[in-house]
Amino acid sequence: MPGQRLARGVARHLLSHDFVSVEELTPSPGLRVDLMALGPKGEVWVIECKSSRADFQSDHKWQGYLEWCDRFFWAVDADFPTELLPDETGLIVADAYDAEILRIGPESKLPGVRRKVMMQKFARHAAIRAHQARDPGLTFVWG
Repeated sequence: MPGQRLARGVARHLLSHDFVSVEELTPSPGLRVDLMALGPKGEVWVIECKSSRADFQSDHKWQGYLEWCDRFFWAVDADFPTELLPDETGLIVADAYDAEILRIGPESKLPGVRRKVMMQKFARHAAIRAHQARDPGLTFVWG
């Protein structure tokens, strides 16, 4: 899927900035971010991958992600009409193999309690994904 290819390229690029990431993390009921990245100093970034104009225009939940991260980014391919994206958000251009950060979104630091919640969610999500990779037949109910 195009969005997953973008997420892979962004995740690869973020490793060069010492950020690790997970896909499809749920910060709260009704929200699921495409990519959440955790930086070396505990920074929490949310990256939403948009593969087309229609994909972007149908996303009515993205502003709900802002309260769950220090910085918010869009990840799009080189052909995406970037003029559609709000100027006050970060911008990453990516393909399946790499990415480039074109614009850093403004920082809005998470409150300490919310940061702790996000760190725990990130850790549990990553651990569950690792477990599923080790034991593919495992059935797990996300909680």
